[in-house]
Amino acid sequence: MNTRLFYRSVVPLHRERHRTLRLRTGDPDVRYAEGTHYVPVAGTEFHQAARDYPLVFTGDEDPSPVALLGLRPDENLFLTNEGTWMPGNYVPAFVRRYPFILGRGGDGKVASVCIDEEHPGFNRDAGERLFDDAGGETPWLIGVRDFLARYARDIERTRLFTLRLTELGLLMRRDFRVSDPEGRHYGLNDCRIVDEVRLGELDTAVVDELHRAGWLGWIHAHLVSLGNIDRLAGFVGAQGSLAKPNGPR
Repeated sequence: MNTRLFYRSVVPLHRERHRTLRLRTGDPDVRYAEGTHYVPVAGTEFHQAARDYPLVFTGDEDPSPVALLGLRPDENLFLTNEGTWMPGNYVPAFVRRYPFILGRGGDGKVASVCIDEEHPGFNRDAGERLFDDAGGETPWLIGVRDFLARYARDIERTRLFTLRLTELGLLMRRDFRVSDPEGRHYGLNDCRIVDEVRLGELDTAVVDELHRAGWLGWIHAHLVSLGNIDRLAGFVGAQGSLAKPNGPR
């Protein structure tokens, strides 16, 4: 699964190269996310995200949870005509962290904060400074780094969660077929969801393990979220889009 999606030109943040760089903040325009129909989500987001999006798992050997934003590639149904996120809907952390991202070194460990240099909010005149006159990180940038670190920890915990689901044989393949109010059909192919039958057959000790880890609640939030697939079809119908079968890739 592509974990960079709308990032275009990712480079490590450098205290000399980017000494005078500023970022305009508070701009609600998120058109950078208009070309994706899914984004990765951490388990810690499941309860909030499940109110608005279908949460499914993608991938065979290393499944990962994603929030579905549309029913076909390059279609984000949660952007308004003004390029803002649809009011009242949860904005996933993957979207909120842009244009920042944590890079990784050759040993797989977190190396540094990186930025998408093509983000139009970067400039030299207005907005939040990334570095002070001495080249040190500003308090604002330190806050960004802390947010990225928390997100990375949440994603790692989510990886362990999906690994455990796989070990327990709880993930099953599911293809969805839905129709919009106009009778047009859509397909979501090769998804993975938790098998409720298998979940109900787990030993009490395993259920207790999942509960103590906080993962049982994540599972239930995921299952509840699947009802939002019909909601996506309703959005497409309201926008008059043409139906085209697809699946999260």
